[in-house]
Amino acid sequence: MTGIGVGPELIELNDVTAGYTHHPVLSNVNFHVHEDQFTGIVGPSGAGKTTLLRLLLGTLKPMSGTIEKNSDLRIAYVPQLETVSWNFPITVEECVLMSRKSANRLPWASKSEKQSVYSVLDRLSIADLTKRHIRELSGGQQQRMFLARALLRQPQIMLLDEPTSGVDVATRHDVLHLLADLHEEGIAIVLTTHDLNGIAAHLPHLVCVNQRIVASGAPADVMNPDVLEQTFGARMEVLEHLGMRIVVDEAPHSGSVRSGS
Repeated sequence: MTGIGVGPELIELNDVTAGYTHHPVLSNVNFHVHEDQFTGIVGPSGAGKTTLLRLLLGTLKPMSGTIEKNSDLRIAYVPQLETVSWNFPITVEECVLMSRKSANRLPWASKSEKQSVYSVLDRLSIADLTKRHIRELSGGQQQRMFLARALLRQPQIMLLDEPTSGVDVATRHDVLHLLADLHEEGIAIVLTTHDLNGIAAHLPHLVCVNQRIVASGAPADVMNPDVLEQTFGARMEVLEHLGMRIVVDEAPHSGSVRSGS
């Protein structure tokens, strides 16, 4: 799989304008998700990255334009860790079970559903945390729990909002490798990230967003000074290091490496 998306389409946004209380955040967006896609959405705060995820998820309706999805499309969503109430009285097992298909009909889980939870937690190497309260988890364990919650739905596409925000470098690498493995197993991945060097540069396909789609393509094609300036509103320098593109602030005497905005 290339990750750029050449297989059958799952979701198609055509000339979509969307926002909140009649205020557009995204305008005239054309965006397709294919079943073999692994895409990172980058852009500054307020650019519309999360809004784009909400359109794909179906929790936000467009002001204009159309959204087409495959019938019975299975979509899973992984929120930002910062948006979660970690003091909510719930265990890892209970949190994951909340995503089971019968949750809206039955208040209890079946034996087979509990076994499915254990299997997916074991797959993510956190089966030993089943009965632990969610606030007792490390950042990496929290992210794995939400990945387990998403995987329980057996999705065709997984949407993740800043999946590496607030975690250390080692956890960031672990999450990226996990997502790559899930993609290789046939799950389409679309994530937002502010981390240009740690995450975006390692993905096969990037979409640069700032109230519109500024550019779309492989990192080598879109991580260049002109596109980044249009996206982030500031001039940046792009260097080559060991075959990877590294983005740095183009500021006098700084030379600081830029992770994103």
